Amino acid sequence: MSARAILAGVAMALTLGLAVPEALAEDRHAGYYYPTPNSEEVYKARARPLPEASRGLRIGFVTGVTQQLLARPFAPTAAMFAKGAEAQKLIIVALEDGRIDTIYRARALFANLTAIARTTPILQEYGVEEFFTFFDFAKMLGYTQITISNGRDFTHQVFLE
Repeated sequence: MSARAILAGVAMALTLGLAVPEALAEDRHAGYYYPTPNSEEVYKARARPLPEASRGLRIGFVTGVTQQLLARPFAPTAAMFAKGAEAQKLIIVALEDGRIDTIYRARALFANLTAIARTTPILQEYGVEEFFTFFDFAKMLGYTQITISNGRDFTHQVFLE
């Protein structure tokens, strides 16, 4: 289903006073940064948001991870950025064809990001548990949603609870 069709459906539902799923109604980034999501999941995090979790902390985290990726001797294969009024939505999009095009490749990237996240000063300062995943780290920082896409035809969303 195209982004235009989804927006038309949301507009129709709003006009008729029907309930629109919150995530769908608020996903103004679909069709701009990534294709309309074709799968989603809810992750019940083992971590709680840090008391000091803020927009600045989330942006700082993305900046730190991006700097680590750019410091490697090869070009990054994905871009990571935070969007939303409070930078509460984390978006990861492949920069090359053939990357992040299945849920399995997305999960493999999340496994790599777990290892990278553990090395960031923000998370080292808090001595996070070894069994935490990237999703747990994201929840600690106050992210509520993670979207991962190949930028062509695969987009998966993770809603953090």
